[in-house]
Amino acid sequence: MAGARRGPKKTGKKTGKKTGEKKSGTGKSSSGFVKRGNARYDRHDAYYKKAKREGFVARSVYKLEEIDAQYHLLHKGDKVLDLGCAPGSWLQYVQKKLDPARGGQAVGIDLLPTHTGFPSWVETRIGDIYDEDAQGLLPDGVDAFTVVLSDMAPNTTGVRTVDQARSMALCEHALYLAEELLAPGGRFCVKVLEGGDMPQFLTRCREVFDTVKIKRPKGTRDTSSETYVVGLDRKKRSSAG
Repeated sequence: MAGARRGPKKTGKKTGKKTGEKKSGTGKSSSGFVKRGNARYDRHDAYYKKAKREGFVARSVYKLEEIDAQYHLLHKGDKVLDLGCAPGSWLQYVQKKLDPARGGQAVGIDLLPTHTGFPSWVETRIGDIYDEDAQGLLPDGVDAFTVVLSDMAPNTTGVRTVDQARSMALCEHALYLAEELLAPGGRFCVKVLEGGDMPQFLTRCREVFDTVKIKRPKGTRDTSSETYVVGLDRKKRSSAG
């Protein structure tokens, strides 16, 4: 994909300001659990209860945990970019996996702020990924990321084809950023709404990564059409690009 904007600009994960503003960490480990979805359902949901009990701001953390356990996405010295990071549960998990003494560092960006604080080596930004310069997402002194994560989802309309198209636009832009910013050997994980242009997207992923897998974590709600595409071992750039 080229870096051009695809579809409506404000289709990101709960869109908000486009300031590119950086937020310094507070050192706090957790904040209040973010209540989403059907409250009656959530009260009986094991992942909801577990996240609340363990101090994570959203149940989606266990999807990343399961994917990481199977594909070994995260290592202590990684440089991680988390796209659509709010409310912050994936960054909380990333923080646990990285070791700043070994160079571990993370940047998260979303149009809404996170609901928890982070140490200084986990940077959060408020911004629109369609407006951000790819190289500007890199922290000072870092030439490339080793992991790009995306749990972005569109503001849904209830019209399946529209929602799938908006989701795919986000996925394609996440892949573009991964292609631009990942070091050779880097890893990629992106949420996709199944259907639509999924086969073409997988083909594009295989052009960038040696190994491409599809994973539907156990924590995914039964009624959801979401799944995750995992790219492993980012290929070296050709001399032409």
